[in-house]
Amino acid sequence: MPELPEVQAHAERLSRPPDRGGCAGATLSAFTPITFTALKTAVPSASDALGMSLRRVDRRGKFLLLRFGGPDPGGAGAGCLTFVVHLMQGGRLVPDEQQSARPRNGIARWSFDGGQALLLTEAGKERKAGVWVVAGDPLVHPPLDDLGVDADAISRDELAAALHARSARLHTFLRDQHGIAGIGRMLANEVCHRAGLSPFASTSKLTEAQVDALHGAIGACIADALAFERGLDRMSRSAERPGNVHHRKGAACPVCGDEIRAVEYHAYEVDYCPTCQTGGKVLADNTTSKFLK
Repeated sequence: MPELPEVQAHAERLSRPPDRGGCAGATLSAFTPITFTALKTAVPSASDALGMSLRRVDRRGKFLLLRFGGPDPGGAGAGCLTFVVHLMQGGRLVPDEQQSARPRNGIARWSFDGGQALLLTEAGKERKAGVWVVAGDPLVHPPLDDLGVDADAISRDELAAALHARSARLHTFLRDQHGIAGIGRMLANEVCHRAGLSPFASTSKLTEAQVDALHGAIGACIADALAFERGLDRMSRSAERPGNVHHRKGAACPVCGDEIRAVEYHAYEVDYCPTCQTGGKVLADNTTSKFLK
């Protein structure tokens, strides 16, 4: 699933003017839900945005925000409509050059004056990607109103408060968008490794020094991933994203040389280095075992 760095870099690309490959300033001529489940809201109507210009594309957590119209530069005043887009596991928002009636994996299309268009696609069978149309400030309305602080903006004290608000395994906490927004499976693996912490450490038992290390690791991992994404002309694929442990089971840890291990679940795996993260202990590879705390 695209995480904060991938979504942020893509928002920046889409916010360029049309002559630089983006859509900023283009006037919306049509919005077409291609699948029945694409549009998650009924009010306001998506048609209310017709004739408005795309001011810019923002990001909140893993969501893209296509901000149309509005009299103020922030794009949150009267007359503003925002299309909030969640890409889910296999979604992409891409330039639509062919604009066919039945595009492969097509979910929804934004058409602009002058012939430009954006197409929301979703590969796979889940079909969970979707679009919400929100009037005014989208940050105070679903689906954005219950997100935690963005991972690239969270302070050390905010992180400590979120960690101690409830007891959870660290890897689970990092992926919970209500505690901290923007981190998914890959970043959670990389952050835990960078911080030298077990992915199954209890959040309520982390020391002050461990919280410091975790906060630094979050910032460093996001900065590295964002630098990589900004060097591309489109959103990366999962296999392209560089990392030390994620999906590297059996390989040597680039830090210490130990073998990278994984705890595998039905839909994902938790990757880690025993030497760097668990004091050399190998975690049992099943969901019913007693994990290292």
